[in-house]
Amino acid sequence: MQTQNEPIELHYWPTPNGWKISIMLEELGVPYAVHYVNIGAGDQFKPEFLAIAPNNRMPAIVDPEGPGGPISVFESGAILQYLGRKFGKFYPAEERARVAVEEWLFWQIGGLGPMAGQAHHFRNYAPEKIAYGIDRYTNEVNRLYGVMNKRLEENRYLGGAEYSIADMASIGWVKPYKDQGQDIEDFPNLKRWFEEVMARPAVAKGLEVGKAEREKLNLAANKDAQSVLFGQRSRG
Repeated sequence: MQTQNEPIELHYWPTPNGWKISIMLEELGVPYAVHYVNIGAGDQFKPEFLAIAPNNRMPAIVDPEGPGGPISVFESGAILQYLGRKFGKFYPAEERARVAVEEWLFWQIGGLGPMAGQAHHFRNYAPEKIAYGIDRYTNEVNRLYGVMNKRLEENRYLGGAEYSIADMASIGWVKPYKDQGQDIEDFPNLKRWFEEVMARPAVAKGLEVGKAEREKLNLAANKDAQSVLFGQRSRG
């Protein structure tokens, strides 16, 4: 396993996407330094952040001990893959096992995350309660939970028998299941997985990173922060 002497810079805010990387770094046990990107204050639009994350979305990392020198990586899935390759953990080297992990990693990135995010938005933040939007996304999250439940019927983890970056990617999106209008008791295999992954010490530590900052922002009651997050248009 490769060692890390200088801390990896984690540009981060405590959200399901940010948690993916704080969890991974805690699981790896490598040194890292948190740089908060207050998404409610517009920090994601600052030039110094855009230099490493041109999509103005966190998380991003800067690894001072990258291949051939410092390297920045944006997009949570790409960061998980990078760290998994570098340290040789939670991302299998054997091709068949790697494909299974990648399938569920990209399933989360393309499906669970966006749909759960929309359900959360229409149920909790939309200024108008639009029944079609609420039903559309709540039902789609329910379907996706069912997909996970079926997968976990015969597999301990999403990628198969071993815990991996696919589980780290998804756990933060299942954590607020109540806000997505879901009852985890309806999905016994998913519940078993959820409780097992949440009980991992590194997961608990990763979820605690920035908790006080998240509570201080209080997005649910902060209309100014909501306007920054939900009213974005091109700044190019």
